[in-house]
Amino acid sequence: MAEFAAVEFRIDRRSGVATYLQIVQQTKQALRLGVLEPGDRLPTAREVVEATAINPNTVLKAYRELEREGLVEARRGLGTFVRRTLGSAAATTDPPLRAELTEWTRRARAAGLDKDDVSALFNDVLDSTFKGDQDS
Repeated sequence: MAEFAAVEFRIDRRSGVATYLQIVQQTKQALRLGVLEPGDRLPTAREVVEATAINPNTVLKAYRELEREGLVEARRGLGTFVRRTLGSAAATTDPPLRAELTEWTRRARAAGLDKDDVSALFNDVLDSTFKGDQDS
């Protein structure tokens, strides 16, 4: 029997990112971090609507996009289930790496950086680190 996934979508209406894309991005993050695994059932559209006060069609659009990407599958009358995961096991099985990143984030906050500053800095370093990989 598939397990109900413990994923809670958080919608930021001020982010400028379409609501359905926020659901897609948060689902992909949960897949990368091992929060969602193959066989897990995503919350129903009704459950997401009740928790976030968004339009049910928005949830369905996000789930259709995830299905189009082969990450989930809708089973009529049963729900939407995870088909495959993303990322590597190292993202969830390397506590020292996570601890280092947590410490770095704390230092960044102590230096006066807010979440957007940290994100911009991290993404800049990430982009420059993986720049050569994109050419392959």
